[in-house]
Amino acid sequence: MASKIQKTIARQQEKIASGAYYEAHQQLRVIASRYVKARNWAAAIDVLFEGATALLRAGQGGSGGDLGCYLLDVYGKAEVPVGGEGKGRLLTVLRAFPPGEPTKKKFVGEMMAWSCKLGDHPNGDPELHHVAGTLFAEAVYAYHAFKLADHEPYEAERHLAFGTKDSPEHLANLEYEWYTQDDSHTAALYAARAIFPYLLTSNLRSANKAHLIFIARLISSNKSLSVQEVSSSSADMRVFPSLPLLNFLGLLLLAVQRGSADLFKQLAKHFAPHIKEVGMWDDALAQIGEAYFGIRIPRQGNPLFDMMGSMMGFGGSPRPSTPKVKRAEPAVLPAADLD
Repeated sequence: MASKIQKTIARQQEKIASGAYYEAHQQLRVIASRYVKARNWAAAIDVLFEGATALLRAGQGGSGGDLGCYLLDVYGKAEVPVGGEGKGRLLTVLRAFPPGEPTKKKFVGEMMAWSCKLGDHPNGDPELHHVAGTLFAEAVYAYHAFKLADHEPYEAERHLAFGTKDSPEHLANLEYEWYTQDDSHTAALYAARAIFPYLLTSNLRSANKAHLIFIARLISSNKSLSVQEVSSSSADMRVFPSLPLLNFLGLLLLAVQRGSADLFKQLAKHFAPHIKEVGMWDDALAQIGEAYFGIRIPRQGNPLFDMMGSMMGFGGSPRPSTPKVKRAEPAVLPAADLD
């Protein structure tokens, strides 16, 4: 049986190599359907994986993407576990998509749905999120697609927020590149897009990493930018006299790290006029206040990730558990002119 399947796949690969894309696509679908009907999951998976990969590498994104989505449908029916060879096949298919191919978004969405249902992570497998996010980010760089009409920046943000320990670097760099397309005073708006998602998903370490990378790039690329070093017995930070909201983000991370509700409230009051000007941080800060400092907010039936979606431009996702944050003694604001 194995040799028969391999011969079938080889014939279809020859057709793809000769340019008979439509014929190969249709025949691969029919063959896979027969195996699915017979509940021969392994054969169906082999046919769809090899066919999707071959078509995608030939630049046939629509046909290859269709077979890739069919492959995920079979994964669901066969209850293929998340990990090992099963995940490896999907990563191979994902990396084979041509840059900017529209069907990639559908494939990624169905891949994440499979990993949520059959994996150990309710928000989707972190490695799958990381690879998807970096590929969407690469598409942004390739096409300079930092426009509201382009979905890649938002898709990249969405997946990198749930990625691995390596994802914050990619997200921070994406946001910095996006920032360079905007006015210089908007730095904090883009830094927040790399920081808030991690805070909202209980990932303080990644939030800090993203902040440090964004700040480092900002300083290295703007030699004339005024920066002051502020040190205390327990913390060091950089203060930007011309960018008050960037100072707020740094102090917010410090407050979360210390578990200091007093510092959080003091920051919210001190920077209130600047936060009001932004007009889009209130929900995120309310969620952070409740999650890390026990400052309850009225319930209106909106899940956390619906709020994240409105802030970042993507649809709702499963709500993560409320972070359990270790309380610490209140901290005192560093003595510096922060606005």
